[in-house]
Amino acid sequence: MTEITKKYSNDEITIVWKPSVCIHSTLCWKGEKGLRQVFNPAEKPWIKPQGATTPEIIERVHNCPSGAISFYYNNEENKTVETHAESIVEVSPNGPLLVYGNISVKHIDGETVQKNKVTAFCRCGASSNKPYCDGTHTKNGFVG
Repeated sequence: MTEITKKYSNDEITIVWKPSVCIHSTLCWKGEKGLRQVFNPAEKPWIKPQGATTPEIIERVHNCPSGAISFYYNNEENKTVETHAESIVEVSPNGPLLVYGNISVKHIDGETVQKNKVTAFCRCGASSNKPYCDGTHTKNGFVG
């Protein structure tokens, strides 16, 4: 299966979006800290990095619970950004299990994937992207 990755750049950074990882938390564009001028699913393209300052965008990206949105500095494309903090596991009410930190996830087929920052794992059992959350819990009314 080919994983789609989309990239959107301004002068300083490139925002990377992986739709198959997105759990549609809406934290990037809704609420008090949402950046609707950058992340607006009602428009095409839905990500417009020129809509805010680079530090504002980075703050939003760091708060993405699934890690579907990431970034790199345009002059450092191949540099991996790792979290330098203890690992924390948080149960999201009626949503995924969030794991913060640098972890290795061993998939059922034996493939091991390195995850940094935040990884959202399915708790409802209905994700089509297991072991990761794909937002299905909102459609099936998961309570937990």
